[in-house]
Amino acid sequence: MEKISEIFASQVFSEDVMRERLPKEVYKSLLNTIANGKEIDAGIADVVAGAMKDWAIEHGATHFTHWFQPLTGVTAEKHDAFLSPVGHGKAIMEFSGKELIKGESDASSFPSGGLRATFEARGYTAWDPASYAFIRDGSLYIPTAFCSYTGEALDTKTPLLRSMDAINNAALRILRLFGDGVTSRVIPSVGAEQEYFLIDEEDFKARRDLFYCGRTLFGAPAVKGQEMDDHYFGSLPTKVSAYMHELDLELWRLGISAKTKHNEAAPSQHELAPIFCTTNIAVDNNLLTMEVMRKLAPKYGMACILSEKPFEGMSGSGKHNNWSLGTDAGVNLFKPGKAPADNKQFLLFLAAVIKAVDEYQDLLRISTATAGNDCRLGGGEAPPSIISVYLGDDLDAIVHSIIEGSAVANKKKKYMSLGVSSMPKVRQDTTDRNRTSPFAFTGNKFEFRMVGASQNIAFANIVLNTAVASALTDFAVELESVGFSEGNLDAIIARTFREHKRILFSGNSYSKEWEKEAQARGLSNFKTSPEAYAHFTDEKNVELFGKFGVMSEAEMRSRREIFFGNYRKVKNIEAKTMLEMTIRDFIPSVSKYVGVLSESVGARLSVLPSLELSAEKDIIERLSVLLSRTYAAYNELLRAENNAVKKCDEEAAFYYKTSVAPKMEALRRVVDEMEVLTAREYWPVPTYGDITFKI
Repeated sequence: MEKISEIFASQVFSEDVMRERLPKEVYKSLLNTIANGKEIDAGIADVVAGAMKDWAIEHGATHFTHWFQPLTGVTAEKHDAFLSPVGHGKAIMEFSGKELIKGESDASSFPSGGLRATFEARGYTAWDPASYAFIRDGSLYIPTAFCSYTGEALDTKTPLLRSMDAINNAALRILRLFGDGVTSRVIPSVGAEQEYFLIDEEDFKARRDLFYCGRTLFGAPAVKGQEMDDHYFGSLPTKVSAYMHELDLELWRLGISAKTKHNEAAPSQHELAPIFCTTNIAVDNNLLTMEVMRKLAPKYGMACILSEKPFEGMSGSGKHNNWSLGTDAGVNLFKPGKAPADNKQFLLFLAAVIKAVDEYQDLLRISTATAGNDCRLGGGEAPPSIISVYLGDDLDAIVHSIIEGSAVANKKKKYMSLGVSSMPKVRQDTTDRNRTSPFAFTGNKFEFRMVGASQNIAFANIVLNTAVASALTDFAVELESVGFSEGNLDAIIARTFREHKRILFSGNSYSKEWEKEAQARGLSNFKTSPEAYAHFTDEKNVELFGKFGVMSEAEMRSRREIFFGNYRKVKNIEAKTMLEMTIRDFIPSVSKYVGVLSESVGARLSVLPSLELSAEKDIIERLSVLLSRTYAAYNELLRAENNAVKKCDEEAAFYYKTSVAPKMEALRRVVDEMEVLTAREYWPVPTYGDITFKI
């Protein structure tokens, strides 16, 4: 059996591999780039490329690919062989520094949001040396950024790296004021918990809504769902356990530190959580994790569903984005310490986060806005669309004491006794967990729980990094102007808590009372994605990203256009899928069942005319009425869909929200009524009960 310590990162061109294979000076230069964000020395590229190629070939690779993150929500890759003909029927294996640093990709088929015309096809990929190359399926994967011919970012990685530079520079400025002359880099880190569903592959293929849309557009509730809470943390089904075991091994080989696995709340729902790592690597790792999850599942006769709300009435799937800041010396800047009330550096960084979340709550909501996530937010185990910050009782008490100018006290550690003499006392955490909060402090990090399971986490972290960088910069400018002193520091912390206390909330974020209170506080509540997208290019947001060079106004406007376009496309596919399933599956199947029942009734009455057949007659009558209602709802949706396709992306997105979505819901309800009355053998698709309990 393979030892985990031996297989971990065995497919990664890691620092250990670099140290072993690169000349000492080249290794130091590359490490300086990775550790300190310094510009890569182009002079070492050929040496690195040669070592990378030799290592990859030794591990069975025949091709290389620049792996990038276009604005499609998924990754992209084009594979080139190391093979290079030299004449006389011979070839050698080559890979140059030029090929490592820069690749050329046809950009015409990737979304650009108007940054370039369709006929302007040239796009470039540029090596990201801070993300390790790896081997997968016989190819050397080189993580890269993706830009247009004129240099605009056509991906998520480029703005992410820019935002990491922004928060590094701002945080260092603060640390220097506190007298820290040692830290050379501040690094945002992320641990992304990934929720997902595993269902039978044949059931997946038999449901066109799942296959095309990633979620069921029809489906009556099963007689048992998640009411008993017996699936959560339950014993892993044998097939699922085997899948998870191989998934762990595959991820470990790729250097992804998959740590935790368990059943989630809904039947067939599960979760994987990794250990924290640097944000750009965490983003790469999460995208890779999703790809491996999907590709591995069919080997076990299953399909992996990563969409946010596959089944109505059950918990949806999120991707909890655990975000923190640390120094290159390993100091966590969000660790309160034993006496958080006296830890002024921690309180200032905490104030920066609270200020950032309050001022840019719209951007945080936009970073999680997708058609799929709209179906999830506000439901079981998912936060609502209103952004708020939960600090926990102890920290909340400190913050409010500072706001009120009253004495601030550090609480002593508490221990719980379980009342069993043989069991040790358990230390009580300083805060409980608020599962309804979108943005919660969880000891030494912030958990942003709104991100959807299928999303690239880059955008959420771009917003967090840049918004907090802005707040830290404001603090640094003021402290540099008035002078760094304990009094000035206390004044900034107190004022910031006071000005932004509206974003703090410790109660039940699901309650109707909170929705009313949030409105009174002036907090935004964009319940659907189009409402949120409309604010992406607000002046303050353009100013924020432009100030730190994270995104230009042109890059932001392109993304706004893509947001609306993607929403429109998703809803268009969903509407067309509903129409197709209704007219080709449900109406014919139910009509056939009604016909069979009618024939049965006729045959039995011909033998016994006085026989009472009220049950059959009632079902025939009810299904006949429902068939008529279904066809009427089908035509209503068809008319609305035909109107939607005539509109531009932004107008269509709002039209889908206000006009098409209600028609989709009406059609679903009447079809779901028919499902309950139709004999199982006549229903044309697997039901919720079939799907969620089969594995």
